[in-house]
Amino acid sequence: MQKSVRYNEGHALYLAFLARKEGTKRGFLSKKAAEASRWHEKWFALYQNVLFYFEGEQSGRPAGMYLLEGCSCERTPAPPRTSAGPAGARDALDKQYYFTVLFGHEGQKPLELRCEEEQAGKEWMEAIHQASYADILIEREVLMQKYIHLVQIVETEKIAANQLRHQLEDQDTEIERLKSEIVALNKTKERMRPYHSHQEDEDPDIKKIKKVQSFMRGWLCRRKWKTIVQDYICSPHAESMRKRNQIVFTMVEAETEYVHQLYILVNGFLRPLRMAASSKKPPISHDDVSSIFLNSETIMFLHEIFHQGLKARLANWPTLVLADLFDILLPMLNIYQEFVRNHQYSLQVLANCKQNRDFDKLLKQYEANPACEGRMLETFLTYPMFQIPRYIITLHELLAHTPHEHVERKSLEFAKSKLEELSRVMHDEVSDTENIRKNLAIERMIVEGCDILLDTSQTFIRQGSLIQVPSVERGKLSKVRLGSLSLKKEGERQCFLFTKHFLICTRSSGGKLHLLKTGGVLSLIQCTLIEEPDASDDDSKGSGHMFGHLDFKIVVEPPDASPFTVVLLAPSRQEKAAWMSDISQCVDNIRCNGLMTIVFEENSKVTVPHMIKSDARLHKDDTDICFSKTLNSCKVPQIRYASVERLLERLTDLRFLSIDFLNTFLHTYRIFTTATVVLAKLSDIYKRPFTSIPVRSLELFFATSPNNRGEHMVDGKSPRLCRKFSSPPPLAVSRTSSPVRARKLSLTSSLNARIGALDLTTSSCSSSPTTHSPTASPPPHTAVLESSPADRAGDSTELSPCRSPSTPRHLRYRQPGGQAADSSHCSVSPASAFAIATAAAGHGSPPGFNNTERTCDKEFIIRRTATNRVLNVLRHWVSKHAQDFELNNELKMNVLNLLEEVLRDPDLLPQEKKATANILRALSQDDQDDIHLKLEDIIQMTDCPKAECFETLSAMELAEQITLLDHVVFRSIPYEEFLGQGWMKLDKNERTPYIMKTSQHFNEMSNLVASQIMNYADISSRANAIEKWVAVADICRCLHNYNGVLEITAALNRSAIYRLKKTWAKVSKQTKALMDKLQKTVSSEGRFKNLRETLKKNKNHSSWPCSCNPPAVPYLGMYLTDLAFIEEGTPNFTEEGLVNFSKMRMISHIIREIRQFQQTAYRIDQQPKVIQYLLDKALIIDEDTLYELSLKIEPRLPA
Repeated sequence: MQKSVRYNEGHALYLAFLARKEGTKRGFLSKKAAEASRWHEKWFALYQNVLFYFEGEQSGRPAGMYLLEGCSCERTPAPPRTSAGPAGARDALDKQYYFTVLFGHEGQKPLELRCEEEQAGKEWMEAIHQASYADILIEREVLMQKYIHLVQIVETEKIAANQLRHQLEDQDTEIERLKSEIVALNKTKERMRPYHSHQEDEDPDIKKIKKVQSFMRGWLCRRKWKTIVQDYICSPHAESMRKRNQIVFTMVEAETEYVHQLYILVNGFLRPLRMAASSKKPPISHDDVSSIFLNSETIMFLHEIFHQGLKARLANWPTLVLADLFDILLPMLNIYQEFVRNHQYSLQVLANCKQNRDFDKLLKQYEANPACEGRMLETFLTYPMFQIPRYIITLHELLAHTPHEHVERKSLEFAKSKLEELSRVMHDEVSDTENIRKNLAIERMIVEGCDILLDTSQTFIRQGSLIQVPSVERGKLSKVRLGSLSLKKEGERQCFLFTKHFLICTRSSGGKLHLLKTGGVLSLIQCTLIEEPDASDDDSKGSGHMFGHLDFKIVVEPPDASPFTVVLLAPSRQEKAAWMSDISQCVDNIRCNGLMTIVFEENSKVTVPHMIKSDARLHKDDTDICFSKTLNSCKVPQIRYASVERLLERLTDLRFLSIDFLNTFLHTYRIFTTATVVLAKLSDIYKRPFTSIPVRSLELFFATSPNNRGEHMVDGKSPRLCRKFSSPPPLAVSRTSSPVRARKLSLTSSLNARIGALDLTTSSCSSSPTTHSPTASPPPHTAVLESSPADRAGDSTELSPCRSPSTPRHLRYRQPGGQAADSSHCSVSPASAFAIATAAAGHGSPPGFNNTERTCDKEFIIRRTATNRVLNVLRHWVSKHAQDFELNNELKMNVLNLLEEVLRDPDLLPQEKKATANILRALSQDDQDDIHLKLEDIIQMTDCPKAECFETLSAMELAEQITLLDHVVFRSIPYEEFLGQGWMKLDKNERTPYIMKTSQHFNEMSNLVASQIMNYADISSRANAIEKWVAVADICRCLHNYNGVLEITAALNRSAIYRLKKTWAKVSKQTKALMDKLQKTVSSEGRFKNLRETLKKNKNHSSWPCSCNPPAVPYLGMYLTDLAFIEEGTPNFTEEGLVNFSKMRMISHIIREIRQFQQTAYRIDQQPKVIQYLLDKALIIDEDTLYELSLKIEPRLPA
């Protein structure tokens, strides 16, 4: 008799108690009884995988329990209704929720349950499903299948290994047998040697048999060994080892080159400068030499040891063990860390030393050494900064091809982790010192030198080619045509924009740059940018039509010379808008900062620099921000990590605005925030400008001197924090005092206290307001303008830091009688001076405010500065990032609403109103005046009935049209596609359509080149085609189209073309040498090292600091590689959730370089027949057909 199952009843009761108290699901359910139609209501409690049911909610002992593991739960329809019973009861039964618990083994009846509500039934079903552990069982089944699969793989590998071992044993046995046969044959041969001569004549058949046997034995042995070797060569282990060896060989070559660079740095610069420092008249001190070359010699010795170790490992090839070499390198990382931290300081010391002409001349002699290959000292000092990332990439590739059980894997992983820690520090340092190196490179190319570039606070903004229009007397433009060849040739200027200065250079035939003798260096503090000519200026109107509205003016008012005007022409309206946006941003940044300085210094003892210095939030690390040691152009530490709120706070801080921060923020903000958030912050600053200044600074700001304190506290109110009151109107200034009538884009108040003063005096201060009208007669005490250079030098007590942008410095207000009024009656406050400075374009001021109210309203200055800041950011955003508004109509409408609200401000100044109207006009244009061609337009314009053939087209025509097409495709890429590595994602066609279109165009052009060569049947025609395409590639190089060079060289290196040995034999040696030169230029070795050097150093013209002279078409893959390296090497956010703004700066730097090439278009005329040939896809042959055709033309040689 079978015994009943025993279980621990006490434990079951304990579990029932826990189910009642802590059960996953508890409640009343109806349980179907054994009878078909009866249901009993029970109280159920679910605990883990056990379902208890009780007679009632208060029952202490369970009536039963079910183990739910492995069960399934599904809903069942309501049972059919019976005619018996009232209708209400039947409806109540229909609304109940029925479900059944099915157990996974036979002999167990299903548990049928029901509840009153559907939601409760679904919750019970979900809880029972969780308790059945179904997901865990499925996962276990999947893991079991994977385990079985892995076991099968292991067994298969074991079987293969055993078979290989048996084959080797069989071969060893066969070898021993063959050896014994050879020994026996040798013995037989020795015995038969006396009869050999006779047998040779008598038994020729035996001789033939022996030869056949020997041949067969050798053939069998070679066949077996060949099979073994081929099996190993095709194995994954051999493939991995080949890749690993190739990585090591590449690493040795790179290390050899790096040691050579360090050798040049030490022996070509460090040691000669040490000797020069010991001379009688040293051009440099020993301390400066040590500061510039800190640890350079030690780094060279360290890497010489490392290089010798690598070469010793190659002697033991194929066994390559490298971990012990990195163990030697890791303890010396502190040397690199010191070099990295000192790198920026070394460049600053070098810049200071270059101010000594003797040192500068000596350094140029050292750099002229042929071993330097045209590279400057700054370049050699930068090489160690990039070595650690190279080691990280190499170790990453080595680990990818190193088995997990390899003896040195752990050592390589440890070395990689240590190098990555150092790399995070070096990323910031390389980015921070890039600006200093760039400035020094530009200064080196100017023959006369430029001392302002040796100021490390100068930040490079942009460069490009502009045409300077000659002018005649009284500032009127000479009547010249834009299309004039002489104007383009003689007036072309190379322009460089920095945060404080604007440089205009000419280029000589030798490629050197020369500053203009007059107006070569323009200080932006003395400049006024004129975006649009005054409507009443007939000459300006004529010039606008004459030059197609591509011209803009810069009015320069130097303190020690007469004012003059510089008129420049941009190649396109887009480039004009970009230049004007950057120039106005720099001017506004300087003048707005100066305006805040004036406000604080006039009525408070606290200056703006002191206020910034005393504000710990601007330089002290906190939980939501971390600063770098490097200062930006505003002498404020750069942000390394920060929260989104702190970044927005920096963007809207009225005390300063760094243009490099603004560019980086607008390029990368979509990574960490949205445009709606940015616009909301700008709107908030406009409406509540005092929120953009810290509370402590506001307290210092309003803590004025005793003389002004009483005036400010007359109303007894605290500083007003919103725009609910009207501001003091600007003082009326006669328009006849302005020699230049133009729209001012910024707050054009001067910042120099040494500049001449404005003496605003009248004979009496009338209490009644006086309105000014240009046609009305002047009142009895009208102020007149009079030149008084003597008084300007004498009245030092009346200096005011603000002046009218349209009033010359040598003009002062005087009474008609020539007597100056008492300054105590009418002193000039910052508010008044600012009002005068911004009222040049107005016709007067509305009545209602007296002079006392004007002089005391500092809040007016704050609100005007806040408005100007909002307009500056919006103008920069709209003009340089128009795609944001084209793709987001909601954002566009919100900006339009904000600008319209600004226009409705009754206190808006005239120049602010004009600036707002211009932004509105630019934003409201549905069709931007884009003179650049688009690929779709070109395709529509090339619908010619007959296309040219390859033979009738010249190499120049092909190169020019290829360059035109490549640039059109390249410039169509919006900058947002460069963010987030979208081109490497699965949905890359949707995320980065224009980058994928560029890649497709590259492949199509390369396929066209290869297809055209293979279309010729005879060898001579193919050789001529190759020579012609190489000539086209060389012309593309001269046009700076390096993408086109790579398209053609990639086609010529295809296997279908490269294997045509007979065809290449017909190609001339000059063409082959030229092709080798082109291939070396665009080679991908060293992360496109040669191409980068070519872009930085234009061989035909001059060494260009950031890039070769635009227009140019670089290879896009080079920049995508850089962006991928930055994205993979550093995260967007820290572990604390802060934005990695140092990474954003690096990404922005690459995007700015790409956009610089995109903005400058080629001046190449479109030739429809040539373009139709280049875009004709019918001429393209696919890769497989090309190779088959290549085999048909030149078959393989027999083995």
